[in-house]
Amino acid sequence: MWTALKRLFPETLFSRKIDPSAERRLRLAQARAEESIIRTHVDNALMFVDTLAEDLTFDRAIDSYVRLMSIPEPLASTVATRTLVVLGQDLVPYRRRSREETAAPADESRPPLRLGESSEAKRGVKRA
Repeated sequence: MWTALKRLFPETLFSRKIDPSAERRLRLAQARAEESIIRTHVDNALMFVDTLAEDLTFDRAIDSYVRLMSIPEPLASTVATRTLVVLGQDLVPYRRRSREETAAPADESRPPLRLGESSEAKRGVKRA
């Protein structure tokens, strides 16, 4: 039976190792997909909180959503935390320090991407 399976699924079709650059692209695509899943869960959890606002507190509504959707850990904690962050933005005002106290970058929402730095360092490429 094992030889029959080997004929159907030869090693050359489904190799175990892939090109390192392809693996990096695969990991980036996977991270993007996981982030999209988390965002969708947060949106749905917020809808759950709004729908059940008269019957449940927001923390119990989030717990109910996670339980009913059978979201496994650690994804469940991430979804709950991000949902609370979004709710907190509406309920708790954020105190900003003056621009003079902190020299913040122009775009505070995202740090600059530095994907190529480690590979450039290995090759001895210096950036200006």
